[in-house]
Amino acid sequence: MTSGLVLIDIQNDYFPSGKFELEGSIEAGIQAGKVLAFFRQHHLPIFHVQHISIRPGATFFFPNTPGIEIHASVQPLPGEVIIQKHHPNCFRASTLKSELDAAGVDHLVVCGMMTHMAIDATVRVAYDDGLQVTVIADACATRSLAFRETVVSAEYVHTASLATLNYLFAIVQTLDEFIQHTAANLSVPLSAISS
Repeated sequence: MTSGLVLIDIQNDYFPSGKFELEGSIEAGIQAGKVLAFFRQHHLPIFHVQHISIRPGATFFFPNTPGIEIHASVQPLPGEVIIQKHHPNCFRASTLKSELDAAGVDHLVVCGMMTHMAIDATVRVAYDDGLQVTVIADACATRSLAFRETVVSAEYVHTASLATLNYLFAIVQTLDEFIQHTAANLSVPLSAISS
């Protein structure tokens, strides 16, 4: 099994001073950065996914604005793959599948924004495509939602979204759980990963 890291929409507009700040984006970005460092250290495939809004009525991720730039917490290095998309599902009308196939990836490790939207949509399509998926719970963030008179907090939206994905569509782990599990499988000292 070849694992590839898919970093979804970790872009400036989702962070403080952006046009659509998410709750917990800073913390999730830090955790995603640690996962990214692990994949770099072990020379595993990395795919940065960048959303650019072309939908009429969109309010953020406008083309040619600082808001679409990938956040500093997971800044791509030269040579790392950047995939642009225009829909929540990272596979739709993008090169993600062909890039994964070219790298021989059959297991996705997913981090990013928003848990209930792009993460959910992408994980379900990956599952339907026969890919194995691990979602790093504390390297994802989302926002509060309202339905009629009910407001659902970001914490509950995040937790419910992960609960619906866990077991069948993906294995949902914290960063620490992922590190411990992966270190055991790779025979890598934990200190080499968590530093």
